[in-house]
Amino acid sequence: MTYRQVLPALPVLLACCAVLTACSSHAPDGTSAAAPSGPASPTAAATGPGPADGAPTGSARPSGTGTAEQSPAEPAPQRCRTAGLKAALGPNHPGAGQSNFTLVLTNRSPHTCRMSGFPGVAFVDASGAAVTPDPERATGTRRQSVTLAPGADAWAGLSYTDPALTGVTTVTPRALLVTPPDETAALSVPWTGGRVSDTGKASVPQVTALRPGSGA
Repeated sequence: MTYRQVLPALPVLLACCAVLTACSSHAPDGTSAAAPSGPASPTAAATGPGPADGAPTGSARPSGTGTAEQSPAEPAPQRCRTAGLKAALGPNHPGAGQSNFTLVLTNRSPHTCRMSGFPGVAFVDASGAAVTPDPERATGTRRQSVTLAPGADAWAGLSYTDPALTGVTTVTPRALLVTPPDETAALSVPWTGGRVSDTGKASVPQVTALRPGSGA
């Protein structure tokens, strides 16, 4: 090929090189730059943990339930004290050679109180000295807690066999001392039940545990 034949083809070759240079750009470090990719896949963008409702990560979410304000609990009733009680002796309900009385404790204080167990009982003379052995606690009676509102009653049974049937010696007490459970001070009640055994061998009075009501 002669020199004159090459010259006309040179502009065409230069144009092709310009096109190839525009199609292939280079990064500053001499490497070819990758063509920009398309938009990120929506599926890939939703992948991974995150709040379902779009709340910022780590932010507290309200539970939607409020806490009701509780009223303070009322204090439990205090133990019944001797000073706040009144004692009384109910009438005799005799049966099958037995004398059966009720000992009634009434809450005369302005406050509700509670008691549980057996009252202390003692038969005394005019000077307050005991004239018989202490009555026994009746077996088979269940101890229970009794709550007394102002004016309410609790009662215990006092029973014994007629001393005339057992032939024991007797005495006629002047009064009956009744001590509420867990107390040391006693309440004095006039005794109207007649003669009782003073030996502790037979016809020994027995006292039941307290229960609600007057025993009538």
